[in-house]
Parts: sequence; C-alpha cells; structure tokens
Amino acid sequence: MTDVSLPRAGQTVRPGGPNPGILAVVSLGLTVAGLVTSAIMTGGHTFVSPFSAAAQVAAYFQGNPDAVRLASMIQFGSAVPLGIYAATVYARQLRLGVRVPGPGIGFFGGITAAAFLMLSALVGWVLSRPEITTDVTLTHALSFLAFIAGGVGYVVGMGLLVAGIAVPALILGFVPRWLAWTGLVIAALSELSFLSMAIEPIQFLLPIGRFGGLLWLVAVGFLLPKNRSAANREAR
Repeated sequence: MTDVSLPRAGQTVRPGGPNPGILAVVSLGLTVAGLVTSAIMTGGHTFVSPFSAAAQVAAYFQGNPDAVRLASMIQFGSAVPLGIYAATVYARQLRLGVRVPGPGIGFFGGITAAAFLMLSALVGWVLSRPEITTDVTLTHALSFLAFIAGGVGYVVGMGLLVAGIAVPALILGFVPRWLAWTGLVIAALSELSFLSMAIEPIQFLLPIGRFGGLLWLVAVGFLLPKNRSAANREAR
C-alpha cells in the first residue's frame, strides 16, 4: 500500500456529506439503548446464549416477546447509520487522494457489518412471534442464526471497516498514530473472531470487536480530515 497521494492544490473539494463521527455516535447509542431497554423489560436478562439448553432458549423468547421485538427494532436501526458511515468515509478517503484498496475494503466491510446486523435483527423479530417459539427446535436454530449473524458476521465486517480506515490514516497521518495503531489491533482481533465458529472460548473477541470498533469509529469519525488542506496540516 504505497500509492497514496493527496489531491492537487486547487482541486475542488465537494461537500463531505453527514459527519461520520455523529453517525457512529448514533449507531453506538442505539446499540447501547437496545441492551438497556432489553435489560429493563426482562428484569436484567439482556440476552440468552444459544449455547444454553434448547428449552431454556425457547422459554426466554416465549416469556419476553415484547422485549425481543423492541430490541430487534433498535438493533436494525443501529445498522443504518453504520452503513451510511461506511459510504461517507469511503467518499471522503477518495477525496483525500487515497488511491489504494483500503477505502474499498473498508466500504465492503461496513456494508457487510450493517447487512449482517440487519439480518440478526430480522431473525430476532421472527423470534418474538409466539407462533414460532412454540417450536422449541426451530426457536433454538433461529437463535443460533441470530447469534452468528450479529456476532461473527457483524464483527468480521466491522474489522474490515476499521482496517480500511486505519491503514491509510496511519500512512498519511490523518489521525494520531496511537489511534491508528489501536484501530489495527481492533481490526486484527475482529478478524480473528471467525475462529470462534470452531473454538468457542474465542467468543470473547466478539464484544471487543463490536464495542471497541464502534468506539474507534466515533473517534476517527470526528478526527478524519475533511479536505486536502486539513490533511496537509495533520501530516505535518
């Protein structure tokens, strides 16, 4: 990744769209709101692991349909600003003259993360339907699908989004070096989370990628330069 350049002096800089920092804050806020709402409505039980007994999983969804439905709706909503964030940062990186695969990788990762998060939320909504949860085996199977889509699928996509921003930002000095390196660590851990599909103890990487990635996107969203002159100042 060496062919990285800034736009020529005098090049027109078009408006950059919504502030990516605000988009990340909205996505993170909705994520936290979904967890808090679920905890309040279920008496502190925000989530039931699909690795629990099938009867226990079915009992959770049978006993908390409203909480599951509301949490799924909020989760679906949190995916929208994430997808917009990916598109906004991709366009900004191109305007800043980043001519390497990084922006494209990040865009692909962001859309992938948003899509898997939406899929997980839609499956969660299905699990709020009483006509579904009467079938214990089907409920258990759908809970696994919601988990893997909102876990590994989402976090691996998040890792690609973070990496696609962090690498060019490190090379060109768009953000402080420590922040760029932090992003690379989060991205690496997020990508390694796919191993949890076969090695369950590695599932601890999932919350690191999910919440660490969102917090990192908030910081970078506010610090990423908007135009060439700002990028030049950051590089110096």
